[in-house]
Amino acid sequence: MIKLHDLEFEPFISEKKIIEVIDELSVAINRDFGDKKPVFLGVLNGSFMFASEIIKRFKGDCEISFVKMGSYEGTETTGDVKTLLGLNQDLKGRQVILLEDIVDTGNTLLEIDKILKNAEVGDYKVATLFFKPEAYKKNIPVEFIGIKIPNKFIVGYGLDYDGLGRNFTQVYKRKEKKMTNLVLFGPPGAGKGTQASILKEKYELIHISTGDVFRFNIKNQTELGLSAKSFMDKGQLVPDEVTIKMLNAEVEKNEGANGFIFDGFPRTEAQAGALSTYLESKGTEVNAMIALEVEDEVLVERLLERGKTSGRPDDADEEVIRNRIKVYYNETAILKNFYQKQDKYYGVDGVGNIDEITERLSNVIDELMK
Repeated sequence: MIKLHDLEFEPFISEKKIIEVIDELSVAINRDFGDKKPVFLGVLNGSFMFASEIIKRFKGDCEISFVKMGSYEGTETTGDVKTLLGLNQDLKGRQVILLEDIVDTGNTLLEIDKILKNAEVGDYKVATLFFKPEAYKKNIPVEFIGIKIPNKFIVGYGLDYDGLGRNFTQVYKRKEKKMTNLVLFGPPGAGKGTQASILKEKYELIHISTGDVFRFNIKNQTELGLSAKSFMDKGQLVPDEVTIKMLNAEVEKNEGANGFIFDGFPRTEAQAGALSTYLESKGTEVNAMIALEVEDEVLVERLLERGKTSGRPDDADEEVIRNRIKVYYNETAILKNFYQKQDKYYGVDGVGNIDEITERLSNVIDELMK
């Protein structure tokens, strides 16, 4: 195990395996280009180790040049690839072998393709040490592939995390803490609040209620709270960006937690996507959307009964209650579809006593935690 900056990494691919793969790639490259006097074009900074090993094994005449590209900040690509060091030689009509340390999104390849076409190269082939098939969505062929890997963040053998780790001769992947992150939903009167309180204690999860987070930030006049209040005072919806930053801040406060129960968030597909992206940056994900399912008539009966003691006017008016239930279904339909596409939606029968419902929810969570 190693630690770079704030993240831990665990061994993933041995130096022995990497050398074996480079030997195999070199045989193929020598076979196809041994008599063509190619120009090897390394993509800095990551390819320097891979490039040196490939070139040492090349049997014919060749030249070497480099370009430097950049798009990553921390563990995430910005998607904005910049040319930091351009070509320094004439490649018109030449045979080029592009040496990449890793091909994931393909954004860098797309930019280099433009550079090489402008340079009027005779032809070029791509050779990469690591390849992420799940992440690659471009149409540029990758002819020489070393090791196919899952879409995980790796360091070593030229790859870095904010400047560190390039010198390792083996490859490490980011250590993923096993967390259980739930999006909990339920219509008004389904008992979601009661169950969230029980589940957070049972599984030692952090319960993040959007309403509580808003109230805390507004009451304590945090920068985000003041920003949210400025929209609310105008009768406007608080922008997703502000809401998401509040929720992210709550996650940051509880670094190292076993997981989170998100209550009242996300409300839109855009919010769900933003939550997924943020959790992925932390090496985790939403494991499930769990929704308590209760028939409308049962909900109306429960809320009217609750209204006799709660003092809430919206619990005492049947028309208001039915409208709240309708709004809930309109809002959650999109999210249900979003998580169903990922096989992460679980509907749980919300009728019965508290213990019975807890047991049903627990059965789902226990299966997720295996």
